[in-house]
Amino acid sequence: MIRELEKEEDEVSFQRRVLHGRIDILRAELVARLREQVSAGEAKLADVGRLSEILTARASPKADDE
Repeated sequence: MIRELEKEEDEVSFQRRVLHGRIDILRAELVARLREQVSAGEAKLADVGRLSEILTARASPKADDE
């Protein structure tokens, strides 16, 4: 039973690392696109600092009055 639990823990850990890698890739892509748009004068700066929270669904939705 302990071996099964250790194997399951390894699988969960691997999936977590994969998801964090995807988040890092998405963050880098978003930052690159925003920099291109800002340098071209096409966009306002977005809240890049909250991106990790947004992508991991930890961020609370912004209130309409903000």
